[in-house]
Amino acid sequence: MFKKFLSLSLIALSFAACTEDVMDDINKDEANPAVDIVDAKFQITDAIMSTAYSTYGGAYAWYVSSYTEQVFGTGDNQLRKAELRNSNETAASTTFNNEWNATYTNLMNIKQILDKTGKGKINEGHNDVAGIANVLWVLNFEALTDLHGDIPYSQALQGLDNMQPDLDSQLDIYADLLKRIEDAIKAFDMAIANEESNVGSQDILYGGDCKKWKALAYAVKARLLLNQSAVKADYDGVIEAAQAAVDNGFSPFAISAFNGVDCDNPWSAYFWSRYYVGSCKTVVDLMNERADARGSYNLPLFGKNVVGEPGNEEHARSIRTLNCPGWMDNGAQVQNVFSTHELYFILAEAKARKNIDATAEFEKAITDAFNDWADADPYGYTNADDAADYIASLGTPTLKEIMIQKYIASARDEQIQTYNDIRRCKALGEEFITLTNPKNIQGGANRWPLRLPYGNSDVISNPKVAAAFGTGADAGAYIFTEKCRIYGGSR
Repeated sequence: MFKKFLSLSLIALSFAACTEDVMDDINKDEANPAVDIVDAKFQITDAIMSTAYSTYGGAYAWYVSSYTEQVFGTGDNQLRKAELRNSNETAASTTFNNEWNATYTNLMNIKQILDKTGKGKINEGHNDVAGIANVLWVLNFEALTDLHGDIPYSQALQGLDNMQPDLDSQLDIYADLLKRIEDAIKAFDMAIANEESNVGSQDILYGGDCKKWKALAYAVKARLLLNQSAVKADYDGVIEAAQAAVDNGFSPFAISAFNGVDCDNPWSAYFWSRYYVGSCKTVVDLMNERADARGSYNLPLFGKNVVGEPGNEEHARSIRTLNCPGWMDNGAQVQNVFSTHELYFILAEAKARKNIDATAEFEKAITDAFNDWADADPYGYTNADDAADYIASLGTPTLKEIMIQKYIASARDEQIQTYNDIRRCKALGEEFITLTNPKNIQGGANRWPLRLPYGNSDVISNPKVAAAFGTGADAGAYIFTEKCRIYGGSR
């Protein structure tokens, strides 16, 4: 009798075990496996694209281009209000909420990639994966802190474990970003030595080439060092890092439809859908003063020869009546996150500040800028072969001319860094680019944003961000009075 009961018990247990196994499997979504068992290389593709298109190619760049007067804001809504320095638009927490959220979402993806390279994880020992993720981490957090100042950083990206992270000092963030870049460089050195190739074609930027990623890491380091030079000058370090990028065979961080992704350039998509941009007189005047041959900036695409004058309300309220950069009509143009000409302008500026001859770097920067503009121009108004004569007409490069040429070159799609440069130079007591928008001062008060407002999602859910943003009539007003720390401010 005892044997029968024992047999029945064993049978019952076996059925229970089978039932548990079935129940464990019944809710599994085989098409969408848990993130921790997915190889990180499949997440890198989106991390690269989001960095280029959502952070460096979205509303951050569109609005900032009006603040830097590299593009004129026009149309029925957003860019018209930015052009007229409407404080209800520029200081609102909703203005950059999409980009704020998209960048932090991308950073959560990047954090998952980094976590997977840890001990016992699916990508343990994959140095190339760790290096790429760290570079992308730095680029995304750099944009956030450059534009917003103090932001959630050390306590961010913890999900439900910390829904209301503290804001970190921008100087502390910069220190950690520089450390992470060094970590990335070391990871690439190990990956190169071990001949690792774990990412392959999922890397739509460099195809898994760690030497190119290493060069980019050095370039990013040079930019970080230059950005903070108003409070911590290290031009020797800038030169060393930028030269290391060159020596390691720097290739630009530039994304287009030719990177295996079927999509339009974000500037072109924005232009076609809303026609909110036009050529700006500030750039046109600088180019005309120099007989600049890059004719693709100022085209009468809509049949009228009108250049947008900064702050001109009639121009700002018009649609399809202003001249426009020709490349806006080219969806196949690349979106730069870090161009070759930016790298050489960094080298040229740092050398000029050290009283070192920067002629070679200056010439290389302008030549590459001409190539970039010509490649983007669908109408052929810019000829790269004109660069040599143009360079010869400029003579020996001065610091001022280096900054002006960088300003012109970056008018195509690197306005975020121009915004950084203008604020940095102001902190140094310098003004190489004269901004002429009369709306920058209204009622005796500054209305040129010294930084961008925080995203609404955190303003309404995180009391620490809400306190920094302000309430009532003061909500968002700090962007007109408080500089970022690296530009001489205190928040």
